[in-house]
Amino acid sequence: MTKQPTPSTATVWARFRFSVIGSLLSAPPPHGELKAAIQSLAEKIWTHPVTGRDVQYAATTIERWYYKARNEQEDPVRVLQRAVRKDSGKVSLGSKLAEHLRRQYRDHPHWSYQLQYDNLASTVKADPSLAALCSYSTVKRFMQTHGMVRKRRRPKGRPGEERAARRRENREIRSYESEYVGSLWHLDFHHGSLKVLTHAGQWQRPIALGILDDHSRLCCHLQWYFSETAEDLVHGFSQAIQKRGLPRALLTDNGAAMVSEEFTEGLLSLGIVHEKTLPYSPYQNGKQERLWATMEGRLMEMLEGVARLLVHGPPCRRPWHVPAPSDIISRRPTQCALEPQPAMLYSHSLRASGGIGRRARFRV
Repeated sequence: MTKQPTPSTATVWARFRFSVIGSLLSAPPPHGELKAAIQSLAEKIWTHPVTGRDVQYAATTIERWYYKARNEQEDPVRVLQRAVRKDSGKVSLGSKLAEHLRRQYRDHPHWSYQLQYDNLASTVKADPSLAALCSYSTVKRFMQTHGMVRKRRRPKGRPGEERAARRRENREIRSYESEYVGSLWHLDFHHGSLKVLTHAGQWQRPIALGILDDHSRLCCHLQWYFSETAEDLVHGFSQAIQKRGLPRALLTDNGAAMVSEEFTEGLLSLGIVHEKTLPYSPYQNGKQERLWATMEGRLMEMLEGVARLLVHGPPCRRPWHVPAPSDIISRRPTQCALEPQPAMLYSHSLRASGGIGRRARFRV
């Protein structure tokens, strides 16, 4: 099944505007009643084509759309698209101001865009001859256009960290998304931010094992442990397989449990391709890191006021209740409320994963 191309924002706006004034074109009001018809449209509440919020438009705005579409003979929809600014793609910055910004970037390449802008504003305030200061977005676009991107500080420590930092600076990094549900899963351990009191009277920091589907962002399984051994990993991954079936591939880091013989042989026997991130490169598993941010920001924040988190009963692989996989999700930062939820997307998308009938064959 071929995916339909996503229409551009300009096309979405043109179709929306035409839907507003379409009734006036298909069934023109009688002579002398056009103003009243436009006023009735202005009093209605419309759904914003991009954000989905309730909006209203002035009668003069609807009138402008109406006459623009009526006077167009060939394509009355296309004429309603938003006009592109004449200076689109051009960043205007004074020569003196631009030269000072270049020198400032050469001296401080590790500063953020906001810090670069704040220091530039202080300089302009002290020396008005540099010309008027542009907005923050203009300065940021100018820096990005001229290759003045922020450089990360190289960590001082292990040689592998330094090699990873140089690789990240010299190579292009792109986002990705699998085309089908179950074609790629992400897996990682995460040390919780809160400690729990065990039945033995000891404070321990639990470790969460999360397994995430790449296409739908659905958390296939999330469970707490007190260690991150191969036995814990196999136990949690088997639970995800029982719930969601077999994935085509699995992406993990190079932790001891992930590269253990028991786990890698089990994946091989199940026909699951095991992909590993580069050393000291957590950004390659960014969707999983986003899941941890969601968990810490939503689940753990609700437990912050609890003075003593107790674990009742003998040690087990499930220290406390874990929310359902559909409750803890890793949503895109720009995902709006109109987009399908991960659980719905997982259920209705094309699947690349195997069935649940084949049980996991791990040696533990």
